Amino acid sequence: MENAMFCYQCEQTAGGKGCVKMVVCGKTPEVAGLQDVLIHSLKGIGYYGWQIIQGGGKIDTPTYKFVMDTMFSTLTNVNFDPERFVKYILETNKIKSRLKEQLGGKAQSAPPEAEYMAPSTKEEMLRDAPKFGIMTDQSIDMNIRSLQQTLIYGFKGMAAYAHHALVLGKKDEQVGNFFFKGLAATLDKSLGVPEWLGLCMELGQTNLKCMEMLDAANTDAYGNPEPTEILISRKKGPFIVISGHDMKDLKQLLEQTEGKGINIYTHGEMIPGHGYPELKKHKHLIGNFGTAWQNQQKEFDNLPGCVLMTTNCLMTPRDSYSDRIFSTSIVGFSNMPYIEEHNGHKDYTPLINKALELGGFKEDEPERKITVGFGHNAVLSNAGKIVEAVKSGEIKHFFLIGGCDGARPGRSYYTEFADKTPHNTLMLTLACGKYRFNYKDFGTLAGFPRLLDVGQCNDSFSAIRIAVALADAFKCGVNELPLTLVLSWYEQKAVAILLTLLSLDIRNIYIGPTLPAFFTPDVLQTLVEKFKIKLVSTAEKDLEAILGPGIQKS
Repeated sequence: MENAMFCYQCEQTAGGKGCVKMVVCGKTPEVAGLQDVLIHSLKGIGYYGWQIIQGGGKIDTPTYKFVMDTMFSTLTNVNFDPERFVKYILETNKIKSRLKEQLGGKAQSAPPEAEYMAPSTKEEMLRDAPKFGIMTDQSIDMNIRSLQQTLIYGFKGMAAYAHHALVLGKKDEQVGNFFFKGLAATLDKSLGVPEWLGLCMELGQTNLKCMEMLDAANTDAYGNPEPTEILISRKKGPFIVISGHDMKDLKQLLEQTEGKGINIYTHGEMIPGHGYPELKKHKHLIGNFGTAWQNQQKEFDNLPGCVLMTTNCLMTPRDSYSDRIFSTSIVGFSNMPYIEEHNGHKDYTPLINKALELGGFKEDEPERKITVGFGHNAVLSNAGKIVEAVKSGEIKHFFLIGGCDGARPGRSYYTEFADKTPHNTLMLTLACGKYRFNYKDFGTLAGFPRLLDVGQCNDSFSAIRIAVALADAFKCGVNELPLTLVLSWYEQKAVAILLTLLSLDIRNIYIGPTLPAFFTPDVLQTLVEKFKIKLVSTAEKDLEAILGPGIQKS
């Protein structure tokens, strides 16, 4: 049974079909098995929670938080610590018992899958794990399995957004309720392909609300992002690199390092932090270090400073920096130092002391800068100017080029695409896919930089808000705008975003560098026919298909 593991939730899955021994991301069969047990247990929590909701009851905040955190913990490159998953699984038993007690006499006859109570030891959990693998039940129609897994992966992505919002005190009952509804549905064997497609579209609509909630949480706490020029070269002195997505962790780290002679660099998806007024007022938020998550083992090698991983994008640390990388929140790796939270506060003293001990960079590099901070407020405050530039013909087309980055060679497509866009087109970018080209100078157009950095993958709401506002200004639908989405996908937040775009009936999306292994040919054909999804080919061919032959290049 030890080879019964199977995982195909991310883009780098082995052979484009599924990892069956050691997962490419570094997840062990042990962790993969425990995650299967955890997801199965969460389905049972979903079943009982949905019974409570349908009966007019409510789910308390600790249960809501547990579901968001644990779903998020199984997202690619988040948590590799088996002991953390054992604790989560044991907690599912307690929550399930509590929900059944809350139902009381209203409890309906539950399916056996919902009643499952996990054993008390890791060894016993792992013996149960093969029963809950994705491919275990061969009686399930392959298209239904495909859509079920699409829903589960969408939930993992949406859980990340809900987690970040809850850290800042924001939650939404509608978002939470849909988690229980959808998880309960995975135990309903009567549902067919149309019902599963409907649930995936409902997840997309719910995720839009979830992203809007997160956007409000961040802007309420830190202000609206502003276009800001930031340093992407190194400065002399001790430093801490903060990676992931969590702005509250960045805020607390800045406050605790104030006046201590330590520079703070963002890394990866933390780069948009420089645009928030309440964060950039800290002058020792000095710049951005490195590039996208998949380069961290090389970029952190023998780093003379500390690293704090706040959310996903963690890779197996090399020995050369394993003593100076810390994790917090739901992130974890066996034996990695972990920063606990107590009453909303985290003590970063261990990082501060280690950074001072390591001494930092020995000299300044020549200064190099880029500009970030083009969230929806910054862009739409100039909507009139943009509309006039389109009407006058100065701006011919908009491209949204971005998404989750990864290590496949084919991802050079996105660099080539950005390079080959005509000089009369404007590019928006978001998520870590931007590191393929954000260091380049594309010039200006209509008084704007030709490349506008909208933010993290967590800021996808900004891109949608901009598109909808432009459509309103031109009194047309989003699909009628001179706008093309060219997206890269890697993990499950990208799945949630794609379902949101499809639920808004946004069509002709170019996606790559490969298609998800969990899409069957029939499911893919349905999406192609209904939404005109296109797999990327070459930059030249795709630009010609979008803009017509004879395009003028930059």
